[in-house]
Amino acid sequence: MKRTVTRLADGRELIYFDRRDDADRGAIDARELPPRPDASELRYDPLTEEWVAIAGHRQGRTFLPSAAECPLCPSGPGRLSEIPSSDYDVVVFENRFPAFSATFGEYGQVGGLSEVRPGAGRCEVVCFTSDHDSSFSALSAGRVELVMEAWIDRTAELSAIPGVEQVFCFENRGAEIGITLPHPHGQIYAYPYVTPRTRLTLGAAERHRDRTGRNLFADVLAAEREAGVRVVAANEHWTAFVPAAARWPYEVHLYPHRQVADLGGLKPAERAAFGPLYTDVLRRLDGLFGVAMPYVAAWHQAPVTVGRDLSYTHLELFSIRRAADKLKYLAGSESAMGAFVNDVLPEEAARLLRSVTTS
Repeated sequence: MKRTVTRLADGRELIYFDRRDDADRGAIDARELPPRPDASELRYDPLTEEWVAIAGHRQGRTFLPSAAECPLCPSGPGRLSEIPSSDYDVVVFENRFPAFSATFGEYGQVGGLSEVRPGAGRCEVVCFTSDHDSSFSALSAGRVELVMEAWIDRTAELSAIPGVEQVFCFENRGAEIGITLPHPHGQIYAYPYVTPRTRLTLGAAERHRDRTGRNLFADVLAAEREAGVRVVAANEHWTAFVPAAARWPYEVHLYPHRQVADLGGLKPAERAAFGPLYTDVLRRLDGLFGVAMPYVAAWHQAPVTVGRDLSYTHLELFSIRRAADKLKYLAGSESAMGAFVNDVLPEEAARLLRSVTTS
């Protein structure tokens, strides 16, 4: 793998990841860009004990441009984008409209019981391919490995930033999910706190270990593999299954068969085995109703400084589509109370996904 670091016109970092050692990445960003915005501010909610990022500058971010104006396509004659080169394999760059960054403004108190502090951290964009009309499911095994190398590289570098507590790699796909750019890409957030979901699961894992002496995530995986009824697909190193208490109509978790705290802990064989299984699951989702399935793909990795012995890296994949012509919206129970109601039986979801032909 060749790794090339350069800078965009406003000083943001851009990194090319290439399979070819002779890839020329000397192109310069010739755009005139405005100054980078100040970081968001974090406000503490004393009722939920959670931090909320307030990022007003994100209101102006690019929203569903035409293919001719896509900022994630390579640059070409008469069209300058976020990627100066005329082609690329995988690219990572700092988000132009970040929720968290190292550029601080002025942050005062807002009254009440809410503490305010800078939204320190970093947000990055990961472009999986230069092909605007492609998708993650269409990537070759080698390209998925290159994306994995980029995730691992960024997880290690972002974890070393002072104040960063957790690194989150994810992809939003589909207009129904609320994407702002249709080009195949994901994002990486380096949070200045441990996220609420991670705090909940690590708390459960700690209590499970106190009771049993075992790892909760490993026990969940073992139980699903033994039950079999919710397993969608598996290979030597990974298992994909619908969780017994799935919140979403079609939700699949992909676990490596060995506990690692973060993606960097995966062995080469485990990294190579991920792509074929994952793209198979994505094609099953697309084939379920014969339409491109909207989804969120979320890597759960250990926080930087706490809970690393309890954590078990895995991918959570879910869609809001519950039928060919129906979407699941988060209404009163889910949005206000956090109490999910799933309209699709998890065992039936797994059966339907297994029945899809992908080759």
